[in-house]
Amino acid sequence: MASLLVGVLIAAAVVIVTPVLDRNSDEPSAPASGTDLDLERRIAGFAADTVADARFLPPNRFERETVAAGVGLYLDGKRGEAERRLAEVDFGVHILRDTVKGRRYAEISDRAREGARGWGRVYIDLDAPARFSVQVPHPVADAYSETLGAGVLRGTPGGVLVMAGAHRAAGEGNASDVAHRTDTVFYAVCAELVARGIPGIQVHGFADTTAPAHDVVVSTGAGDDGRPQAVTLARALTDDGFRVCRAWSSKCPLAGRTNKQGRLASDDGVPFIHVEFSRTIREDTARGRRVVEAMTAAVTEWRATAREARAGS
Repeated sequence: MASLLVGVLIAAAVVIVTPVLDRNSDEPSAPASGTDLDLERRIAGFAADTVADARFLPPNRFERETVAAGVGLYLDGKRGEAERRLAEVDFGVHILRDTVKGRRYAEISDRAREGARGWGRVYIDLDAPARFSVQVPHPVADAYSETLGAGVLRGTPGGVLVMAGAHRAAGEGNASDVAHRTDTVFYAVCAELVARGIPGIQVHGFADTTAPAHDVVVSTGAGDDGRPQAVTLARALTDDGFRVCRAWSSKCPLAGRTNKQGRLASDDGVPFIHVEFSRTIREDTARGRRVVEAMTAAVTEWRATAREARAGS
């Protein structure tokens, strides 16, 4: 009797953690509730436990486009169809509920070979329409950038977090440096978001000795469409005592002009912000919270702009 009860409890837990795939419907297959956890710790744990030691297997065109298409279908609310598409490349969806903010997120990730392929994860806010993306191309390599990205996702409704799954040096040459490649799952997902007009903020980090006169470098990458929100970000950081280099008015190192996601956004006229934080800032918990608040202020403007556009249509 005891063993039967244990089996029932285990089966119930699986139902909560893993969405049931309804192959006959395009309705959301995710349960109304999900696994309760601290979202920021979940993402930081993925970086420490998986990304740090992951290998990188370059995806072929079908693989990267299939993941991106699955993300797009999920954003469209076609969750059953999205899960079927993602399953073609062994990706799946888990539903998570953040215990800090109480919001629900879809975690799209590799179901079987996460540490062997290193293709990364995507997190989608389920309680608000997608209005902005947070991009973390160099987790672990840019230490704590994943924590800052998670903070922005959690701090503002309507976010999509795109996170690389391997160290930038894990692949041959720069194969896993997703900020400078167009043949990765990371790039394909960001392209899907850009095609929908969703603006993005990409979070990086630099060694203190690289730009000793600055704590932060804020840029709009290859274009200028994100300038108003970049100004908001730079002003908030400056008012809080950070030394900020504004790439649109000064010659700054690490301005991200060759960043592939930034170039893509610029080509499509979609706002993009490239932001670099010193190691000292990233490893200080209190300062990290403050820069997350500043980034949150910037992406909140994107949300407001989207609401105004919707109201006027």
